[in-house]
Amino acid sequence: MDWMLFLTFLAATAAAGATGSMFEPGEWYEDLDKPVWTPPGWAFPVVWVSLYVAMAYAAMRVAVLPGAGQALAFWALQIALNTLWSPVFFGLKRMRAALMVLVAMWLAVGATMVSFFMLDPVAGMLLIPYLVWVSIAGALNYSVLTRNPQFA
Repeated sequence: MDWMLFLTFLAATAAAGATGSMFEPGEWYEDLDKPVWTPPGWAFPVVWVSLYVAMAYAAMRVAVLPGAGQALAFWALQIALNTLWSPVFFGLKRMRAALMVLVAMWLAVGATMVSFFMLDPVAGMLLIPYLVWVSIAGALNYSVLTRNPQFA
């Protein structure tokens, strides 16, 4: 394991995660009409920390392989979009724009996962839970948007 490389990718995920703590849900989000299947608040940091560690480890595994350029470009795109979502949803309170960010992020995560699978199947498998969680987040974003159209 290349610890320096892993810590570099982990720092990138920590930067993305920092926006989640800078733009917390707060009272505005608590007052929104949400579906009954909304995960409890404590689940989000637990899930995201786990996903960020897996994403960093997967990227480290792929980064040392020949031909990893496009896969790492997809990884960079998905983490950039990941970083953008919280400020758009919680900061700007623009749910429709946040949903568009999530759609782009889902596509970028999917492309990252497929490209990682082609280089290192373990790295690709490490991203499956991330794609599932982004799918849940997208469904939740859409549901909250349709229930609260005043915040489109």
